[in-house]
Amino acid sequence: MFGRLGAPEIILILVVIILLFGAKKLPDMARSLGKSARILKSEAKAMKEDGNASAQAPASDEQPPAQRTIQAAPGDVTSSRPVNEPTDTTQR
Repeated sequence: MFGRLGAPEIILILVVIILLFGAKKLPDMARSLGKSARILKSEAKAMKEDGNASAQAPASDEQPPAQRTIQAAPGDVTSSRPVNEPTDTTQR
């Protein structure tokens, strides 16, 4: 079904998208999609690091984790937020 999409069909689809959403809103939508992807990537990386750190850390030498800040984009401090992690490991 989708194997026969050529250049004219793709151009027609792009024109319809531009007409539906407006040319002024498309860059903002793409920018917000990029920010969302960066946030998702950083959250996934943080979860992977937490999983590796908890598997390697000895149980008798536990220290409270330091406050981390995840930024949406490099240098974008307006959208950064602190990460709230539970202090009690038995509630996980």
